Amino acid sequence: MMVRIRVARKTKSKKPTGRRKTSTPCALTPRQNNILRLVAEGLTNREIAAHLKISVRTVEVHRFNLMRRLQVRNVAQLLRQALSLRLLPKSFAS
Repeated sequence: MMVRIRVARKTKSKKPTGRRKTSTPCALTPRQNNILRLVAEGLTNREIAAHLKISVRTVEVHRFNLMRRLQVRNVAQLLRQALSLRLLPKSFAS
């Protein structure tokens, strides 16, 4: 009886992922900046989607990624963190 053993080759794919490389962990994409600004203005996901002419699900994904990147769990923490990192202008705080 002969047994064949397959060895998986590791292939390094250098395909571009379309993701923006950032120098700092809190640097945001332009779309994330738009979403953050609109969230700070108090808009809902549905209102943001209508304003940017994208689907509600796309807004949810951008918002999720934004909150993950800033390591927060809710909108209050999101706004506090964005202000402390100066991602929003000081006028949002007053």
